[in-house]
Amino acid sequence: MDNIKRRTLLGIGMLGAAALASPRQLYAAALSAGETEIPLWPGDKPPGGSGPQGAERTSAKGSVTNVSQPRMVVYRPQRPNGCAMLVIAGGGYTHIERGTESIPAARWLQSLGVTVFELVYRLPGEGWINTAPFQDGQRAMRLIRAAASKYGLDAKRIGILGFSAGGHLAGTTAAEPDAPRYAAIDMVDQFSARPDFAGLIYPVLTFMPPYDNTHSRREIVGKHPDLAQSEAFSVEHHVGARMPAAFLAQAADDPISPIQNSLLMFNALKAAQIPAEMHVFQEGGHGWGLGPEGSLVHAWPALFETWARHNGWLGPV
Repeated sequence: MDNIKRRTLLGIGMLGAAALASPRQLYAAALSAGETEIPLWPGDKPPGGSGPQGAERTSAKGSVTNVSQPRMVVYRPQRPNGCAMLVIAGGGYTHIERGTESIPAARWLQSLGVTVFELVYRLPGEGWINTAPFQDGQRAMRLIRAAASKYGLDAKRIGILGFSAGGHLAGTTAAEPDAPRYAAIDMVDQFSARPDFAGLIYPVLTFMPPYDNTHSRREIVGKHPDLAQSEAFSVEHHVGARMPAAFLAQAADDPISPIQNSLLMFNALKAAQIPAEMHVFQEGGHGWGLGPEGSLVHAWPALFETWARHNGWLGPV
């Protein structure tokens, strides 16, 4: 792990204006010289199980499995604006869609001046307990806050962005930042895990019937959970005063994560008087990342940018 901590990954540099190119093009690009990897846990010993054996595996499209070394990949912009974001890909908690979701999103945000921390988290079916992803989400947020001065970050402008199951992980981290997921191990764990704002993109948020037929729900609470178990991991049931402002975007025809995930969450946010913005696209399906050029869902990155600037996290509109 020391090699992962110290090495700088070679590559082509920041994509800038090309940040909204196709996900395949973005994944094909190597990481730039300004990007490094940070392990989440000291001593290669994450809590919550022994993990998988063998090397991490990456598919042709950039989907990752067999994660034994949870970490963050740091994307440092040429002109940082003080904002940071933790970016989390989905994959139903069975794999991590880095190539189509978190890497393209990281490069887009990097082009806006955001310092991006891309999360590579543990998967419950690979020898970890079911709360391992949430341990990683909390630890990642605390590490970012602990390193704020090192990276020149404004401690009040640290956000989180998640896609699909990554939206569930992001939403859970945002709604329950103080939940006792693991025993404190060092000074980092004295920092808050609460993000200042959250982006939830075609998110899986509820595990409650009748909207509970998702890989995410099965991986976290099993095939036949009782209602209490399902409610414990349904984000909309945990929205309270500590929840940060949130942006939601989803397609009405999503066949994987029903649109009710966003609708229930939006209603919970409004009931708690948490600032929220939601965009429901007529069509688009699921798993679109930044959105194919020419599609309705391709509009969401610009909408998110406008929302974030309006609220002061990225700077003025």
